[in-house]
Amino acid sequence: MKDIRLDSPLNGKLIALSDVKDQVFSGGAMGRGAAVESPDGKVYAPFDGEITVFFDTKHAIGLKSDDGVEILIHVGMDTVNLKGEHFTAHKNQGDRVKKGELLLEFDEPAIRAQYDTTTPVVVTNHTEFGKITISLGDQEIVSEAENASAGAAVTDDSEFADLPKEQRVARLIERYVGGMDNVRSAEHCATRLRLIVNDKSKIDEKAIENIDGVKGQFFAAQQYQIILGTGFVDKVTDEFIKLKPGLAGGGNKEAAYEQMSLMQKVSRTLGDVFVPIIPVLVATGLFMGLRGATQSLGAEFSPSVLLLSQVLTDTAFAFLPALVCWSTMKKFGGTPVIGIVLGLMLVFPALPNAYVVGGFANELESLGLTWQEAAKIADYAGKVPIPVDIFGFTVPLVGYQGSVLPALVLGIFAAKLQHWLKTFVPDIIDLIVTPFLTLFISMLLGLLVVGPIMHGIEQAVFGAVQAFLAMPFGIGGLVVGGLQQVIVVFGVHHVFNALEVQLLASTGVDPFNAIITGAIVAQGGAAVAVAMKTKDKKKRALYISSAVPAFLGITEPAIFGINLRFMKPFIYGLVGGACAGTVASLMGLAGTGMGITVIPGTLLYINQLPQYILVNVIGFAVAFGLTFTLFKTEE
Repeated sequence: MKDIRLDSPLNGKLIALSDVKDQVFSGGAMGRGAAVESPDGKVYAPFDGEITVFFDTKHAIGLKSDDGVEILIHVGMDTVNLKGEHFTAHKNQGDRVKKGELLLEFDEPAIRAQYDTTTPVVVTNHTEFGKITISLGDQEIVSEAENASAGAAVTDDSEFADLPKEQRVARLIERYVGGMDNVRSAEHCATRLRLIVNDKSKIDEKAIENIDGVKGQFFAAQQYQIILGTGFVDKVTDEFIKLKPGLAGGGNKEAAYEQMSLMQKVSRTLGDVFVPIIPVLVATGLFMGLRGATQSLGAEFSPSVLLLSQVLTDTAFAFLPALVCWSTMKKFGGTPVIGIVLGLMLVFPALPNAYVVGGFANELESLGLTWQEAAKIADYAGKVPIPVDIFGFTVPLVGYQGSVLPALVLGIFAAKLQHWLKTFVPDIIDLIVTPFLTLFISMLLGLLVVGPIMHGIEQAVFGAVQAFLAMPFGIGGLVVGGLQQVIVVFGVHHVFNALEVQLLASTGVDPFNAIITGAIVAQGGAAVAVAMKTKDKKKRALYISSAVPAFLGITEPAIFGINLRFMKPFIYGLVGGACAGTVASLMGLAGTGMGITVIPGTLLYINQLPQYILVNVIGFAVAFGLTFTLFKTEE
């Protein structure tokens, strides 16, 4: 590739592009070149050519030289907001220009009073050139192609042209991620290939982003994540792992945990525990919604049919501690079947049922009796905790139906206890002694210590959350709806899983789901607006394909592929989510399950379908309207 040299179109102090206080330019997203600090207020043509773009706001000019060099001159930072004030154009878009002709004048002192006037001058088709030199008097800024061969390979993948698409993409990712030796582990989620790498500096992010089939890339939660889209990501991951079979079986989580913050570790741990049981809760919620819808239409069930429907809807929540304890033991390396048995011990039928005890509490208060006094009355057996005296303290023995925190903490303790016992119990008796001691110690601790303490904490947190969501004027929905997608960006959204499970177990409905669905559809609406305003057909198609998953409940392609790049659409999406969340709270909208939102989530709101549709329409309309009206594609 040939080297080029350009004269600066402005007078002032020439500085490196990396020193510009705007990441879009300093990071090289727009191209390579230089910037002029404290410009004198005049822009001249740096070569003979044509004005390809002259924005109505006059703050930016695109030029193409007769020999094919394309440049962008962007006067100041955020000066688009001036809408042409303080600018005087001397040429128009489409005009032919000669080197040295005056193109634009601007009042630098007046603009500097409001905005940074540092003016980037970038070669936008920089991948076609090697060394780029910008000169101004005796000043020079030289930018070398970071990787000339990689720059060419972004568009020249003829080496893999005959391969199926998923193999071609996998091979190109291998090339630009720094080779397979730079990859420590690989796995995928619904839309993204997630990599843990040894050296981030070896990744050619621009090249990866320009691979046909890649919708975006970013670092989050210490992982390099490449957005590929639903379905396609599975195929690419399979082909990528074939290039280094040792990656099979994951290992991402352990590698990622080492580099995470404490909050990210907590969130990811909760996600690893609760995500495996979400499908069961989703199915249960669908059963509950269908039964409610059928009854609302006037259908009557016989006692036997009603009992069968209750088996479908109530089993998962009645034995929820068993599910949580099983998943926790599995996550922390214990024996899962021990977790199942421990969880079942927490809901043993002979123990007073937590729901019954909770329902009888108000009646007990009206009788003026404590639960210890009521426990001595035969008529109240099974309605109040069983008192157990330990070291002078009376501990309430009760079942923990629908509880999450006691089972979670007990599962962690049991897994750690089992590991500790294995360090000294002889192998010959390990099969008998270790499970026995693990179950015995954990059962006593769970029912008499962990259970009462964690249940009390759980009730306090749950009460605070309910009070927050019930705040007047929909304030709770506004806050959650407005911030939920920000939490997704930081990768700590799994922290809400435990809360949603507890809401479903205790109340039978999940108001969080209704608020979150408004936040998700809003990001999709903002992404659609960007696509509608984009004139480039290829980019528009890419943006639309990134926006579609949002309407199925997956926002990462829309957020990282579109909205966060331009920032304003992301903010407008947050506003749409806040509006939708407010309306959802005001109407008391709540799903009968969790884990699915937007279009699939409709099945959880069959009894409140008009309200659910309204919340989704509001989220989409506000975000789409703000983005389509206020966002300008030249930004």
